[in-house]
Amino acid sequence: MDDETLSRILKAAGDTTRRRILTLLVQEGALRVTALAAHFDMSLNSVSKHIKVLEEAGLVTRRTVGREHFIAAELEPLKVTEAWFGDLKSIWELRLEALEELLVAKDDDNAPTGNARSGTARNGTA
Repeated sequence: MDDETLSRILKAAGDTTRRRILTLLVQEGALRVTALAAHFDMSLNSVSKHIKVLEEAGLVTRRTVGREHFIAAELEPLKVTEAWFGDLKSIWELRLEALEELLVAKDDDNAPTGNARSGTARNGTA
């Protein structure tokens, strides 16, 4: 996995507006830049800058028809992040399993032996 690609994708997806753009494109399909910008309380220029970052990360593609620019989501690059997060998850699962084994072993070490009085009150009655 290319670290630079992963960094670009995470940076692009790290912004709320860009995540909203991606979500909208996944839900609606390809949209004209002007139609996309209408969903946001910011200038067309600002939305275009967000689209540019998403394009550089490979998360959207642009298709030009005449003077219109259509933007579409490209979810294939997200597989890179899915693999990376999967690796992290595996590491944490192994660490949690090791911690659980350690805690079980510690509980076994602290378990009362057969000589201890279990189930009786201090005065000797049950």
